[in-house]
Amino acid sequence: MKATPISRRTVLKGIGATLCLPLLDAMRPLRAAALDAAAAPVRMAVLYMPNGVCPGAWAPKGAGREFELSPILEPLAAHKDDILVMRELWNAASDTGDGHYVKTGGFLTGTTITRTTGSDLRSGAVSMDQLAAKRIGHMTRLPSLELGVESPATGVDTNVGYTQLYGAHISWSTPTTPLTKEINPRAAFDRLFRSNEPGRAGEAAKDRSVIDLVLEDAKRLQRQLGKDDRQKLDEYLESVRSVEQRIAFDAKRQSETVRSDPLAEKAIKELGDRVDAYADPARVSERRGNHTEHVRLMLDMMVLSFWTDTTRISTFMFGNAVSGRNFSFLEGVSGGHHQTSHHEGKPEKLEQYRRINQWHLEQFAYMMDKMKAIREGERTLLDNSMLLFGAGMHDGNAHNPRNLPIVLAGRGGGTIATGRSVAYEKNTPLTNLYVGMLNRMGTPVPHFSDSTGELAGLGDSEFKGVT
Repeated sequence: MKATPISRRTVLKGIGATLCLPLLDAMRPLRAAALDAAAAPVRMAVLYMPNGVCPGAWAPKGAGREFELSPILEPLAAHKDDILVMRELWNAASDTGDGHYVKTGGFLTGTTITRTTGSDLRSGAVSMDQLAAKRIGHMTRLPSLELGVESPATGVDTNVGYTQLYGAHISWSTPTTPLTKEINPRAAFDRLFRSNEPGRAGEAAKDRSVIDLVLEDAKRLQRQLGKDDRQKLDEYLESVRSVEQRIAFDAKRQSETVRSDPLAEKAIKELGDRVDAYADPARVSERRGNHTEHVRLMLDMMVLSFWTDTTRISTFMFGNAVSGRNFSFLEGVSGGHHQTSHHEGKPEKLEQYRRINQWHLEQFAYMMDKMKAIREGERTLLDNSMLLFGAGMHDGNAHNPRNLPIVLAGRGGGTIATGRSVAYEKNTPLTNLYVGMLNRMGTPVPHFSDSTGELAGLGDSEFKGVT
């Protein structure tokens, strides 16, 4: 069957649901092979990890293509050719103030946040992701997507005199306006795939699968597509249904876990036995348990949003600054993330710290697995993206913002030479990397914050940095 050309902006619709579509062959013009770069846009994601990394266990050995992954980076072994590990980058503006909040609040702005104990937040600049969103956000249904797994703390950290709100935000639409991240998988899914239909029909649709809601439209579209596109559409719809089912299953599991958790008894009584309220992700700090599935659901949402060009810009926070998230679900770990990062050089705490870091890289690898499996012409979704994984400090015990742990995955549409470890001059501005990323997003800037230019060697496969 010969495919009928369709618009790149074709969507599947049903009462209460709107699904953007992945890039199909029928959306590409004639001589598509020569136009693949234009058909598949570059996407950008930032994955932020709080509390730094275990010293001595992060940096790879060697430089250029001949490098060995460190113990923490070992989960990325299958993606060694897809990553660029960068050393000696730093955020000079965060080398002041406190241990955590300045490093988190200013991670994507390259500025020093203003000390305040109230809600009058001031980051000093728009974050680099939102600078891009302001310029190209109109080209997608959502200008950007901000996700996380922990709700903001609203008190004041009396140890340093900062409001804890700073620790929950890395994206700033204005110097005084942080963007709230969505932490509930169901709410994030609904934002991507459900429409706000008024009236009874819209209310009834909330209890039905979005795939069922758009099924008739999907069948109509299938008749216009060639064999390969029909298979791609089936794979996409199955991926959406799988995520939707996993969200429902995880919510049920959380409720059952809470009911059997003796530590939850007091909180449940205070909520009037509204177990679902206690199981909500916003209350996650009040309970123990493995939150890996929660994280992966949010990463899946990012992948789906990129796959369908619902947005090209997204951020994800694994946790807030000073996160006390309990990692006892990991073998050999017995405490919280922040507590463990203050290792005091003790071998037993350093080993636990390393395992927590390694878990974070396992989730990063999970996202790359998903994106590399999605084809876009001659490339993959990962090839057409830039995924920045990093933290605002190196050693969590020393709160050191120098030599930040930074990994860039994906080839930025063919403009980044991956499969390398690069050692830059000490104290090279992290913002130089941001300039390079913004340029590749089609939102070029001559400089950003304290940058001195675009980070050298991003597209040079032979560049090793300082020797």
